[in-house]
Amino acid sequence: MMPSLFSPLDLDGLTLPNRIVMAPMTRSRSTQPGDVPNELMARYYAQRAGAGLIITEATQISRQGQGYSFTPGIYGDAQVAGWRLVTDAVHAAGGRIFLQLWHVGRMSHAVFHDGAAPVAPSALAPDAQVWVVGEDGVGRMVDCPLPRALAIGEIDGVVADFQRGAANAMRAGFDGVEIHGANGYLIDQFLRTTSNQRTDAYGGCRENRLRFLREVAAAVAGEVGAGHVGVRLAPFITARNMACPAIIPTILDGARALSQVGIAYLHLSEADWDDAPQVPEQFRHDLRAAYGGRLIVAGRYDKARAEAILGKGLADLVAFGRPFIANPDFPARLRRDLPLASFDGATLFGGSEQGYTDYPACPAS
Repeated sequence: MMPSLFSPLDLDGLTLPNRIVMAPMTRSRSTQPGDVPNELMARYYAQRAGAGLIITEATQISRQGQGYSFTPGIYGDAQVAGWRLVTDAVHAAGGRIFLQLWHVGRMSHAVFHDGAAPVAPSALAPDAQVWVVGEDGVGRMVDCPLPRALAIGEIDGVVADFQRGAANAMRAGFDGVEIHGANGYLIDQFLRTTSNQRTDAYGGCRENRLRFLREVAAAVAGEVGAGHVGVRLAPFITARNMACPAIIPTILDGARALSQVGIAYLHLSEADWDDAPQVPEQFRHDLRAAYGGRLIVAGRYDKARAEAILGKGLADLVAFGRPFIANPDFPARLRRDLPLASFDGATLFGGSEQGYTDYPACPAS
């Protein structure tokens, strides 16, 4: 019998009641100073506990890993305590939740680094912007500056930050962690020839460009157990100066390496802008052959497309982002084919409960 969105799934011992994943989405509602998760965030995630699995917004593993205002951290005791509010609320509502571990690399601004440059594999600008709240309290998109290249002696410290973040996440009560290796952030920057022009052990050939991802995955899996770890990758992103002609074979080799580590899942973030390239069917088959664990796909799926890819056996779960914003009961609406509410784009980043926890569920959903 073909699986459907509403079929249960065993994820390395964690029973998911359905195959609908709430995708990670930055909402910038943490308490300042300190980027501390709070009761408002706990309410937001608990409202969405009907998802088979929630993956939190990207969460910086260190001060150095931050690139946007008000995003939460997972490197201090107050942050761990704040996240415990979230996990307790989600579990009380019957949900399951992974924390996404994040280092933005060059996708940052000097304001987060005491005026210094952000770090990256190489000193190459992303031609991109990040959301920064100024001294006037207003958030604006600002250009990313030229980063500095990480010294080879600094890289072990970043790997250790990922490991510490994973340990802290489990201390905060999460069911697991997802390593953010997608969308032009630090791990993705190491993977691509367009952002990594190093000549040492972390650059050049495919094996070297994969070294940082492999070290992070091994450290995190060694800390919390491979069955509690997922990795998100995005082979088809071209924005942020990330269009790399060598990325597909690199991703497939990375998938083979992650399969050997034994992580719980691989999360394929598909390009989702209007004129984005389509994911070739052959790549989906190649990825399935390369990676032996569970596959999550994300990228503007609707119910029909989601059921189709599950039916083909090319994914095990489907992640939805935007629909969860204004539809906290999204899985119930999807099951009953109920209409979906639209979200207010002006309230996506920062602010209060408006446009965050005040979207109503459908009656009896």
